Amino acid sequence: MTDLVDYQLNDGVATIIINNGKANALSHEVFEALNAALDRAEQDKAVVILTGQPGIFSGGYDLKEMQKGAKEASALVKVGSTLTRRLAAFPLPVIGACSGHAIAKGAFILLSVDYRIGVEGNFKLGLNEVMIGMTMHHVGIEIARHRLTPSHFYRSVINAEIFSPEDAVTAGFLDKVVAPEQLMAHAKAVAGQFQQLNMRAHAQTKLKTKADYLALLDRCIEDDAQALGLAG
Repeated sequence: MTDLVDYQLNDGVATIIINNGKANALSHEVFEALNAALDRAEQDKAVVILTGQPGIFSGGYDLKEMQKGAKEASALVKVGSTLTRRLAAFPLPVIGACSGHAIAKGAFILLSVDYRIGVEGNFKLGLNEVMIGMTMHHVGIEIARHRLTPSHFYRSVINAEIFSPEDAVTAGFLDKVVAPEQLMAHAKAVAGQFQQLNMRAHAQTKLKTKADYLALLDRCIEDDAQALGLAG
């Protein structure tokens, strides 16, 4: 496993840690490592805790790659959209342990997992695409619509409003906020609760519940790619 993503397996719980510098930026290499870690979790039949570094879950896509050109940016977005679609349908429970800021793609990851724990503090969570001059992509719109309250969906997607951890719970980015030093202990406790589930029933119910949503994401991934000739 690359240093960009760390994988730790303990007592049937796989902790996947994003470790890519100050912003925990999401590059092609990070997505490749995340997919490899998820492959291992599936093989290990492990409940997943996905987390970042102290103070930062992820600031979103790697801007160095996004600024190379429209086709390069679209290619990275397609890889990222495919990962969030995978998380939404993952056959085992996934807990997001949001260790600080979660902006743009970092927030979309939180919107795609089963349970989300954030930390108290002066942290920012939300979708800043419109603020930085990006028209929101189809996949992003539908991920946000799926999980945010209707009023917060509008405020997040169209107005690019950014939220504190506590307000992010109300909006739908998080389910619970704890003190930073309690984050991983709480995530492990939730993982222990999830281990009591029947995993076959969990996986099948997740797919049944999200069938229309997952089909919509598949269409949106292709629509976003088609816009710049990257379909297929």
